[in-house]
Amino acid sequence: MGKPLLYEILEKPATSCIIGLCSAIWFYIQKKNIGYSHVGLSYDTAVEGHHWRLITSALSHISVLHLVFNMSALWSLGVIEQLGHMGLGLEYYLHYSLVLVVLSGMLVIGMYHVLIQKFKIDYFRRVTAVGYSCVVFGWMTILSVKQPSSKLELFGFLSLPISFAPFESLIFTSIIVPQASFLGHLSGIICGYSIAWGLIHGMNNYWAVSMLGWIVLIFIFSLKKSGTYDFSFLEIESVTDPSMPSVRFIASGNDRTLQMSTLPDASTDLV
Repeated sequence: MGKPLLYEILEKPATSCIIGLCSAIWFYIQKKNIGYSHVGLSYDTAVEGHHWRLITSALSHISVLHLVFNMSALWSLGVIEQLGHMGLGLEYYLHYSLVLVVLSGMLVIGMYHVLIQKFKIDYFRRVTAVGYSCVVFGWMTILSVKQPSSKLELFGFLSLPISFAPFESLIFTSIIVPQASFLGHLSGIICGYSIAWGLIHGMNNYWAVSMLGWIVLIFIFSLKKSGTYDFSFLEIESVTDPSMPSVRFIASGNDRTLQMSTLPDASTDLV
């Protein structure tokens, strides 16, 4: 007989919170009739400065099948939170979930850039990535390296050897969900191997909090700059060169206003 659900939730607090957040966002998207083009990440939107989509695309799901598949896999991967004795555990899970969200999204855009600019495949300008799949595939890969004897449970009845799960799932999702992003899933696998093999390492509470702070700051500024959301307290003003902003607070009556200005450096070449 299996463990009670409440007990498993307490054993996987971070996983449970992420599943709850993604499910709540999916419900909101359905209720408000929001399309994937409004929250997803594409090459053109990234070039236009919609950097906030790096986060919203990872946490949003449009299809209920996509949501169920990702959350079912993530629930099984939540065992990572209980493997503190193997150098994993709750903190490791939180730290590198943050890394996987950001790094896998950036890698997808980098792949699109190469395909568009180098191989002249303009189709990838219009491809919009959405879903938590990149992170799920990243954790599959990490667990396959750290604990190759584990099993990945999907939908409560399908069990895959974790050592082959990343590539099995890559093929499986491409068959049952033709719209699934092959490059998105592949980027998660690449990032997962980079973390598992120690190519990306050194995350601790300090770096995680610092990274989260920069993510929040860039998220808010990109929302404002792209015109997606109007923060009345935030003012962005370009003086000379909009590519080199600096930030300062200025007084405006009884309010505090955040203003961006530019201090160009003639000796700097921007590439």
